[in-house]
Amino acid sequence: MVFINVLCPGCGGLDIIKYGKLPNGEQRYHCNDLNCDRKTFIVNYQYNGCLPEVKNKIVDMTMNASSIRNTARVLKISPTTVISELKKKRATCNV
Repeated sequence: MVFINVLCPGCGGLDIIKYGKLPNGEQRYHCNDLNCDRKTFIVNYQYNGCLPEVKNKIVDMTMNASSIRNTARVLKISPTTVISELKKKRATCNV
């Protein structure tokens, strides 16, 4: 039997439990830390648009006047993903 230590990408905690599987067979995990802003996650994402680092780059590139198509091309994701992420960020902004 092999044990794999899984760290929460949101808080870095070790209080993690398995939380079911996706339709493609990937294991989901749940963070039990009450202060963590990210409750469920996957260890290995198949699509780059789901990675938190890529989501942050989308906002950074937009603030530096990159177009939606250019951002999608550079990050190798769909333009629809770029638009939806920008809409989510706008909803949380206090402007």
